[in-house]
Amino acid sequence: MKKIDLAVLLSLGALWGGSFLFMRLGAGAFGALPLAGLRAIGAALCFLPLLASRPRLAEWRRHWKPIAVVGLTNSALPFALFTFATHSLTAGTASIIDGMTPMFAALIGWLWLGQRLDAWRGAGLLAGFAGVLWLAEGSLGLGPAAGLALLACIAATVLYGYAVHYTRLRLDGVTPLVVTVGSHMVAALALLPTTLLAWPERSPPLQAWLAAAGLAVLCTALAYVLFFWVLARVGAVRIMVIPYLIPAFGVLWGVLLLGEPVSLRMLGGCAVILLGTALTTGLIRPRRASPRLAVEEA
Repeated sequence: MKKIDLAVLLSLGALWGGSFLFMRLGAGAFGALPLAGLRAIGAALCFLPLLASRPRLAEWRRHWKPIAVVGLTNSALPFALFTFATHSLTAGTASIIDGMTPMFAALIGWLWLGQRLDAWRGAGLLAGFAGVLWLAEGSLGLGPAAGLALLACIAATVLYGYAVHYTRLRLDGVTPLVVTVGSHMVAALALLPTTLLAWPERSPPLQAWLAAAGLAVLCTALAYVLFFWVLARVGAVRIMVIPYLIPAFGVLWGVLLLGEPVSLRMLGGCAVILLGTALTTGLIRPRRASPRLAVEEA
């Protein structure tokens, strides 16, 4: 892997991990729905010029219905759920739950599509859920709001996992850029009414506006452009390192910029969840040397 590719992968982990920092900074001033709406609307405006060509517009018109489903399940609803969650949870905790996306994708693939789930992947699922329960036990002491916030994070992650399979089933062969731009346009339209209805009475401070801009421009528009660029260079296998970087950067930004505490329970839960995700995705798998391989290596 070239240095530029590694730098982009690290940047994506930093950007998507930073989204929880920006949500934490802006959610209190804007509220969950307005901030989620600003994120989707701002990203859609940044993406709009990328769709301004006849072939892409024609592709969008042919596939707008499944793209709309992706817009709701991969953008609009998760944006709102995670923003709601950051009212009560730290940025680090929310980012750790987000790291479970590949695990939920594997579980949904097994339940919905009958995809193979061997013993190691099953063990990874159990480990990941054990890590969530570990975090949940510590969050319950913060009150009922923290419990609801944790459920919101899990629901958002489940939606991400569903969207992965739905996109492959219904939008295979469609230009990824068209899916990304079109789905964020749908998310922007879906969240526009609630953004206006729930708009705060007091004008949010500059810090909250900067957080909203960071979510829309950096963590969504720029991040997706970088994602598709590096995906074409390194492939789908190596791109799987990103879900492991997001919690690391989410916790890091929370500690450095928000002064969030890091407990042994939080680090332990994060480690167990990442271990479960690694097992579920096949990143960690015991190697069995076959007799033939042993002869060849000798």
